[in-house]
Amino acid sequence: MPSPHSPVRVLLLALAAGLAAPQAFAQTWPSKPVTLVVGTPAGGAVDVYGRALADQLAKQTGGTFVVENKGGANGNLSAEQVRNAAADGHTLWISTQAMFTINPSVYPALRWKQSDFKPIAKGVENPLVLVTHPSVPARTLPDLVKWVAANPGQVTYASFSPGTPSHFLGFQLNERFKLDMVHVPYKGSAPQITDLLGGQVRLGFAQLQAALPHVQSGKLHAIAVTSRERTRFLPQVPSLAELGYPDLGATVWFGLMAPSATPKAVVDQIQAATVKAQADADYKARLEAQGFDVPRENGEAFAATIASETARWAQVVKATGFKAND
Repeated sequence: MPSPHSPVRVLLLALAAGLAAPQAFAQTWPSKPVTLVVGTPAGGAVDVYGRALADQLAKQTGGTFVVENKGGANGNLSAEQVRNAAADGHTLWISTQAMFTINPSVYPALRWKQSDFKPIAKGVENPLVLVTHPSVPARTLPDLVKWVAANPGQVTYASFSPGTPSHFLGFQLNERFKLDMVHVPYKGSAPQITDLLGGQVRLGFAQLQAALPHVQSGKLHAIAVTSRERTRFLPQVPSLAELGYPDLGATVWFGLMAPSATPKAVVDQIQAATVKAQADADYKARLEAQGFDVPRENGEAFAATIASETARWAQVVKATGFKAND
């Protein structure tokens, strides 16, 4: 039996402490308030998801979760803030599909990179919906293409932000059907929808959540959705894939990211809590009531989706020649 002060006993105690440390660290998360940094202003769709997730994680863990809105530069400022924060699991990023998979291709001097983050979970997902103002004399995609073709350079399409699928799907529509629509970019879904409702722009790919009530009221007409299959929120509206154009498909997602230097034990705790949240019936119902689908995609599967989408959008961006200002 080694004496209390023998080198062997000291070494054994040190090894035991080292083995126990990661487990203890993991068990303490969260040990202080957790900030979920949202890269858009308060009140938008990303904010709705962030606050729902914060409430659910607080309920599950007993910890304090707060949402901080950090808009600007299409989410890049929020990415920089989280990348520069302590990698201890207490500052996390609510990113969007456009921020994470498109920004690296459109910002020449981006001050963060995908490898700065560890994908935790895809939180919510939805297709975009191609909508028109009621004055547009077309109710199907073939009729819309004929109408736009008959008015070259005179038809405008709205995106909710440049450098997003809402922008690039319009470009692809032009390319696919040899059209000449003029892109009108907006700073968010709210102003995009406002001008679509007013007829200042005639059509556009819109967020499902933003367009849904106006489609249901007849103030906008839905031509197609961009998912592979029809969405249950608009079951009467065909998907572009079923119309024969799967290459024009896209979904928009919001997801949770941690700084890549976060210890694995802590990442595992965050991911487990997030997966549990997404399986909670009340939480899912809260988000579905807002027009979101709640997928069960996390960890490596989520990372694979990101890699595939990044490659796809890089090709589209290159074809457009689009570059965003920093």
